[in-house]
Amino acid sequence: MADLTHPRFDKTGEALRAAHLYYMQDLTMDAIASELHTSRSSVSRLLSQARASGLVDIQIRSPLDIPARLEGDILARFGVQAHVVPVPDQVSDVDRLNRVGLSAARILGQFFDSNMSMGIAWGSTVRAISLHLLPKQTHNSQIVQLNGAGNTRTTGLAYASEILRRFGEAYEAHVQQFPVPAFFDDPDTKTAMWRERSTQRLLELQSRMDVVLFGLGSPFSEIPSHVYSGGYLDAADYDQLAREGAVGDVATVFFRGDGSTDGVTVNARSTGPAFEVLRRTPRRICVASGAAKVSSLQGALAAGLVTDLILDEGTARALLQAAAGTN
Repeated sequence: MADLTHPRFDKTGEALRAAHLYYMQDLTMDAIASELHTSRSSVSRLLSQARASGLVDIQIRSPLDIPARLEGDILARFGVQAHVVPVPDQVSDVDRLNRVGLSAARILGQFFDSNMSMGIAWGSTVRAISLHLLPKQTHNSQIVQLNGAGNTRTTGLAYASEILRRFGEAYEAHVQQFPVPAFFDDPDTKTAMWRERSTQRLLELQSRMDVVLFGLGSPFSEIPSHVYSGGYLDAADYDQLAREGAVGDVATVFFRGDGSTDGVTVNARSTGPAFEVLRRTPRRICVASGAAKVSSLQGALAAGLVTDLILDEGTARALLQAAAGTN
């Protein structure tokens, strides 16, 4: 049980009270300072703490808001809830990813709570999200790794574990790691490994997730997806994926533009969850940044993998334009 006498809870309580007075009762900062017997600058710090810690969630809604219109168009066209992040077109893909990751981190707490399990697919996008997570106290919650991270160069533990650790610490959740390679050399090795009880325990956890969070692997992005830049695939793999029409991956499971995965040879060696497992998860949050991800995003939407989509304004426009071009 949490110690409510701890100084951290005193500060949280003060920030919460200041936030109530300012946002719910419309008191000025001078009036709040008088009521709390503190200075105006202290009130300002308390309000900043309330926003930074997630006690206060500020949303902007306007009928003239272009992102809001794009969100409505995406809902009408694809049947998914979208959150469009305003980002200027001239911004680099690196800055675009950071802004989308920050927004996704602030939204994610709305979807995850106590007694829930969230599957995490490691990668460049999810790493960017992990850097900006807002603390949220939960109990009996779990963070579950969706796919292995090892390859012939590295175990992948340092990269994937750091991402998972940040999620676990932010939500005070237990982390369930998946210590297998991203791809086995031989499909028969995967088949044998999947019969092991230790592996079956993780697969069972994956089958009962409440939320999954993933980015999209794409060979076309200015920021290479980690699966493409981290030594997970060789030249023969790339050639085969091109011949088989793959446009991207989710948790190292590759798909075509129509969302199909049958006949994509490398998937027989992949440790990522089959798409039917993901589709059974009630909330499936896809985060995409950069117009180069549009082909991958179209495939993920066609595969029915997405219930909630967080993306930048330029990518949203490009997605809708691409969809209009296919009609």
